Amino acid sequence: MLFLYASVSKFLDFKTFTGEMNNQPFPNSWTPFLVWVIPLSEIAIAACLIFERTRLAGLYTSFVFMTIFTIYAAAILLHFFSYVPCSCGGVISKLNWKQHLVFNLFFVALAIIGILLKRGIFFKTIHITKNKNSFV
Repeated sequence: MLFLYASVSKFLDFKTFTGEMNNQPFPNSWTPFLVWVIPLSEIAIAACLIFERTRLAGLYTSFVFMTIFTIYAAAILLHFFSYVPCSCGGVISKLNWKQHLVFNLFFVALAIIGILLKRGIFFKTIHITKNKNSFV
């Protein structure tokens, strides 16, 4: 839901999103690429998470995306850039950068937990097979 909300809010106010992207501390020449790639990627992640067959790929991709966003928020808080850019759109824009970092870390952790659960790290699946006197 996070990725779907984020992408839809970007598309619903595309002009503002484009302006916010131009205010980020990277070259404005990247904006025409990023304003399409970011929300379309978010939709793709949301779609992958819906279907069992693609869920693990969606979890890994969401982990990568949220890690990148988290590193970016940390870089802003550590003054890696000459100015502090505006935050994201939608409800998330109400968060300051420290809150944004915690928010992102929560979703990074959630992705990790999802990956571990999906891969059966926490719980081993019990396979019952018919064999004369034993269950495996």
